[in-house]
Amino acid sequence: MKFKNSEKIYEKAINIIPGGVNSPVRAFKSVKRSHPIFIKKGAGSKIWDEDNNEYIDYICSWGPLILGHNHPRVLNGVKEAIELGSSFGLPTKMEVELAEMVCSCYPSMDMVRFTTSGTEATMAAIRVARAYTNRNKILKFEGCYHGHSDALLVSSGSGLLTDGYQDSNGITDGVLRDTLVVPFGDIEGVKNYLKNEDVACIIMEPVPANMGLIHSEKKFLEEVRALCDETKTLLIFDEVISGFRLALGGAQEIFNIKPDITTLGKIIGGGYPVGAFGGRRDIMNMIAPVGRVYHAGTLSGNPVAVRAGMETVGYLMENKDTLYKTLENNVQYLVDNIKKFSKLYNVPVCVNSFGSLFTIFFTEKDSVNLLQDALEASEEKYAIYFNTMLEEGIVTPPSKFEAHFISIAHSQEDLDRTLAVMKKAFKKISEMTNVRK
Repeated sequence: MKFKNSEKIYEKAINIIPGGVNSPVRAFKSVKRSHPIFIKKGAGSKIWDEDNNEYIDYICSWGPLILGHNHPRVLNGVKEAIELGSSFGLPTKMEVELAEMVCSCYPSMDMVRFTTSGTEATMAAIRVARAYTNRNKILKFEGCYHGHSDALLVSSGSGLLTDGYQDSNGITDGVLRDTLVVPFGDIEGVKNYLKNEDVACIIMEPVPANMGLIHSEKKFLEEVRALCDETKTLLIFDEVISGFRLALGGAQEIFNIKPDITTLGKIIGGGYPVGAFGGRRDIMNMIAPVGRVYHAGTLSGNPVAVRAGMETVGYLMENKDTLYKTLENNVQYLVDNIKKFSKLYNVPVCVNSFGSLFTIFFTEKDSVNLLQDALEASEEKYAIYFNTMLEEGIVTPPSKFEAHFISIAHSQEDLDRTLAVMKKAFKKISEMTNVRK
């Protein structure tokens, strides 16, 4: 493959955009490439870059495209919405209809407020939790990413881990003092903080997916829920990734645990900018104009994004009995073969999967359950894997700390083609490792 056009665009980009990208993980630095690829279009399971290289896509815009790129139903709905107007700054009927759809899928949500991003949703959820409890401190888990608001960038995941650090500059000492952090799964650490600090809320990914995919134990989630009830601490499930992707009702449906507040994004916009937070009626009635917790946004409930979300969620609701099982089976097909390649070429891996997500950790550990486990996985081997895949027409996450996503558009032919290239990648890793020995 040739990447001349992407290289030229990047040379321009670095002069006018910090790092040449508008989100750090897109820079491809951790996978040892001098520049990213710049994408021109997408359709189904495929994307094409500015050099007209075709790729099978396992990023899927980091999760929203569960139906694939430009699904006809979503595309037609968006075209209709655009023709009616791009933005009004006033309410629309569709906002109400999407809100009804979302709340019908999440019994924990009596009411929902739309935002323009997942970051905005988690930021607002934290604010309303503090107002409701009249407490300042929040508790989060190491390596979990909840967007880039100040309080949630402490010991964070995703792009921060990719760039080699866990905290951001520009955060005040006061914010750092008010954000408490424990390792994921550390119930004693949770118990200690809730018993000894005035904690407004716990915010957590019920299935962490921003230090790579990490498995959750139902018992741990149940214990967290019980401790929150005991101490009158609000429990926030950040389901920006897991919502509508693991199941129609997200991780909370699978584990049968009700949070007090849920944050959503990605799939509820069908690939367009969106976010949402919702929960119990008494909590949500704290928000202006009913209460005095302020949240606003010119593009909140944008009609184009809302229509894309309605078409996507509508499709999922109509096909839930078969769609999620198909996605899970397809991921399992990939995972089973990845494990075979690991044994064939003596390249140790731990593959974590859940529903339509999976992460390959190049590690000799049997399990990856904590941030430290993920940090110890080989970045060098992942870079070889990524670059082999890319140069053979497969786009995978450009970071060992992210998850692979699949969509209903991924065909059996796509999966088999992917496995053929994965086999090449594992062989190359084995050969390079043996040369060094």
